[in-house]
Amino acid sequence: MQLVFSDAQFWDEFLPLTFTRPVAEMRCGILTFSERWKKLLQSEEISYLTEDFLQQKFPKPAKVESVFLVPNFLPTEKVLSQIRELKLGEALVYEDELLAVRINMQNFSLNQIEKMTDIHEDLLFFRKPTDLFSFNEKALEFDFGLLTKGRISAELSETNGFLGDKKDLFIEDGAAVEFSTLNTKTGKIYIGKNAEVMEGCNLRGPIALCEESKFNLGAKIYGATTIGPHCKVGGEVNNIVIFGYSNKGHDGFVGNSVIGEWCNIGADTNSSNLKNNYASVKLWNYRTKRFADTGLQFAGLIMGDHSKTAINTQLNTGTVVGVAANIFKSGFPPNLIESFSWGGMKGDEKFKLEKAYEVAELAMARRKVEFTDIDRNILKHIYTEF
Repeated sequence: MQLVFSDAQFWDEFLPLTFTRPVAEMRCGILTFSERWKKLLQSEEISYLTEDFLQQKFPKPAKVESVFLVPNFLPTEKVLSQIRELKLGEALVYEDELLAVRINMQNFSLNQIEKMTDIHEDLLFFRKPTDLFSFNEKALEFDFGLLTKGRISAELSETNGFLGDKKDLFIEDGAAVEFSTLNTKTGKIYIGKNAEVMEGCNLRGPIALCEESKFNLGAKIYGATTIGPHCKVGGEVNNIVIFGYSNKGHDGFVGNSVIGEWCNIGADTNSSNLKNNYASVKLWNYRTKRFADTGLQFAGLIMGDHSKTAINTQLNTGTVVGVAANIFKSGFPPNLIESFSWGGMKGDEKFKLEKAYEVAELAMARRKVEFTDIDRNILKHIYTEF
């Protein structure tokens, strides 16, 4: 059965993270939303209904019978069963929003819905960027169970110190963990395939270090933290989510934050996650074009893909950075740093698009990932339209 992930309700609420991807391709817990649903519904056929400029990279649905799904929530066992048992023309509704429907994409129309069932359970729904770190502990717990059920972890080397219950630690084949401390008393720890925890690291769960990623020497990692695949992380982090292919390799603190792909956090970059007056943090909302109160006392950095900070960069509490921004000027940058900013300050010139292509191509080549003409077109659209 084809899964069709819908961006209709939430795409602009997750900007700048969704400038370069559909909602389903964001990561939280251990998996992306699309990876999680593929496992839950045992389907390899996935497609997307997203923005036109992203549709060239993320495939449109084939015109076949499908499950049309809003992806950004964690299902209960009952709701998962209801989704699996949907018949053609049947839909599930949650808080007056369409959640899932079995439908024929040959003649796609919500008029095909013949029966709608309201869900009255409380679901963990992700509605804005800060939810990705705020709900990350629950997502990690969910994914840990999903990925490790019935499996046996690789052994933890005796060079390490360990606190907690070994059932809350899972190490995939090929991972290396030596001369570090791991504490699962506060949450589960997942070490992905071929990942590495270098000597002297201190890990306090819940934590996911995904495939091919590294914690550099002496890193201090507080949960709930997710480091996506092919990343390098050092220094001190607390309750952050990195989607993948990004580096924060050196000393400096980042907390309560979400960082996209192909980002680089320069040495001794520090991101404040708490205001001096302990007030709740406001963040820029791209849909309303204004700062909105998050209701959170702790909120740090939201950074779109391909953005970078220079050494010794100091970021204010509640800073939002767009796509392909370069932050290198002295002093605190503003709380909104526009996409393709060259410097990071308000009114700075834009990073030249051809140069942005060049940097992206070089950065991606280091991970043996091709920077395609489609990737160019997506960056060009963001550059000209946003």
